[in-house]
Amino acid sequence: MTDTALQRALDLLTDPPADPDVGKGYLDLLGRDESTPKNTGAIQKAWASPVGSMLYDRAQLLNRRLIAASRPPIDWLRIPAGGTALDVGCGPGNITAALARAAGPDGLALGVDISEPMLARAVQAEAGRQVGFLRADAQRLPFRDETFDAATSLAVFQLIPDPVAALSEMVRVLRPGGRIAIMVPTPGPANSFAFLARGGARWFAEDELGDMFETLGLTGVRTKTHGFIEWVRGQRP
Repeated sequence: MTDTALQRALDLLTDPPADPDVGKGYLDLLGRDESTPKNTGAIQKAWASPVGSMLYDRAQLLNRRLIAASRPPIDWLRIPAGGTALDVGCGPGNITAALARAAGPDGLALGVDISEPMLARAVQAEAGRQVGFLRADAQRLPFRDETFDAATSLAVFQLIPDPVAALSEMVRVLRPGGRIAIMVPTPGPANSFAFLARGGARWFAEDELGDMFETLGLTGVRTKTHGFIEWVRGQRP
C-alpha cells in the first residue's frame, strides 16, 4: 500500500491488521463481524441501502445549502495545520473532506461508517491522500488513545444503539485540548417526531447529550438548538 490516507490510518490503529482489507477503497475492519450491537430499524436499513445512501447524500447536501445551522463548525474545531480529524458516521464523506481541507496539505481526516454503500459513495467522491475511510463500529473505535485533534458527528448518534459508548470512544481518541462537535435532530418541546422512534431512531431530550459531554469530563460544553437541530460542543481538558 502506498503512502495514502489509508496507510496513515493504519499507523493510528490500536491493532492494525496484518493483511488490511482495502479492496473497496476503504479499510474494512468489520468484514462479516456480527458481534456488536447494530441498529436494525427501518430508517437505518434505508440509509444503508444503495438507493438510500444516494438519497441521503443528496438530502444532506441540499440541507446544508439551505440551513446554515446544520453546517459543521469547522472553524470552531480549530484543527491545527497538519492535524488529524475524525468524522464518525461519515456517510458520503463530504464533511470528512471539509475537515481535511481545514487541516491543510499535511493534515489527515478519517471518516468512519458501518454502511458499505455509504462508504462506496464516500470513496468515489472524496478519497485521496488526505482523506480516508474505514468501515468500523462507532461504539468501539479502532484507534489508539489521543490520536485526533478534532472529532465530529452529524445526524448519526440518533441511530447508534449505545450513544454513550460512541461518545466515550470519541473522547478517548481525542487529544488533550481537542474539540468535539456533535449534531443530532431533536423533536423539540412538542415531541414532534417521536413517532419516528418506531423506525429505529433515538431522539435526545433537551440537554441529554450535553449532560453526556459533562459526565465524560469535557469542558466548555455548549448546547444550541435551531428548530429541530441541536449542536453540542465541548473540549477535552
